[in-house]
Amino acid sequence: MKVIFYQPVHPVLKKYIEGYYFIEKDDDHQPVRYLTFPDNYCIVSACQDVSVTQDNGRMELSRSLSENIVIDFVFRCSAPTEIFYRQSVNEVTLYFKPLGIYHFFDADDRTSLEENIQLSDFKDISNAVLKEPNRKKQIEMLENYWLSILCQKDLKLAYTILADFETELSIEEIAVKNKITRQYVNKISKRYLFKPASEFRKIQRFRNVLISNKKSRNLTELSYEHLFYDQSHLIKDFKELTRISPGKFFDNVDTEKNNIWFFI
Repeated sequence: MKVIFYQPVHPVLKKYIEGYYFIEKDDDHQPVRYLTFPDNYCIVSACQDVSVTQDNGRMELSRSLSENIVIDFVFRCSAPTEIFYRQSVNEVTLYFKPLGIYHFFDADDRTSLEENIQLSDFKDISNAVLKEPNRKKQIEMLENYWLSILCQKDLKLAYTILADFETELSIEEIAVKNKITRQYVNKISKRYLFKPASEFRKIQRFRNVLISNKKSRNLTELSYEHLFYDQSHLIKDFKELTRISPGKFFDNVDTEKNNIWFFI
């Protein structure tokens, strides 16, 4: 099963989409199983001719005897998810940056987003993209679609709070800075980032560690650089979000890749 990750070609899309990957169906029928971990992206996938079952942190995909397109979206993931492909399939998956997806659909919360995605022509476009054999043409079709429905919104307060989440400011200090209540900060976070402020920051710290990890550096340096109280705090969050110790994680996961998966 081939997985190839791309960053958007068009500069406007780079503001809102972190990237996307294609999975290609091939003649290798070996099953693939891996763990994927919490992040703060909004993830939208389209799979061609598949049967999908989901249960308690596990998703299983197998080839279907009938033609179909299955659309799946992940707005909130706070624990590891096991993904199991019984066979290789054709799939395209997009990672939207925090707040990014709101610039493509007329929605103000998770429920309306789900409805709008399902009612949109994304399924038809995805089907056409996955049937196209030329990768360059696939990318062109995919990006042209997102550009065609782009409608930039005024999310100034949400973006300000998002930037504040990356600082050392407490939630209370962020509220004071923006002249709103702590409860309203949390409301904005839940509405537009799909999770409470404390959960968003916890996952963001974890992801920042993955991005900056180098084998020559130690956990103490990583913990202080990414706003953990100390090394014990980093290890605690790591185990909660991955169910794996940092040492075992970094020994088995290539954090240089865009898709940080733990194959099992």
